[in-house]
Amino acid sequence: MILTGCGHAGIVNLVRHAQKVTGIQRLYGVLGGLHLRSGPIVDRTIDESAAEAPQVVVPAHCTSWAAQQALATRLPDAFLPNSVGSTFLLGAGI
Repeated sequence: MILTGCGHAGIVNLVRHAQKVTGIQRLYGVLGGLHLRSGPIVDRTIDESAAEAPQVVVPAHCTSWAAQQALATRLPDAFLPNSVGSTFLLGAGI
């Protein structure tokens, strides 16, 4: 699981760096600010993220409404909406 506050470096770059540092290639999910607004970078980021097949995607504060909608459309089984006060229980068997 990748947790990010405001992913200025880009979520794809953050995932790749975590994979390199940990040696773990499987991405369970991402939760936090994806720093996505609009334009071609949104589609490119979603394409590369979808290739990782995350089970959970929870975009937060610095992810535009349009980017959140695109994530929900492209990754409907993984997408979870987020708002102030949201609680997420993650783990095996939960």
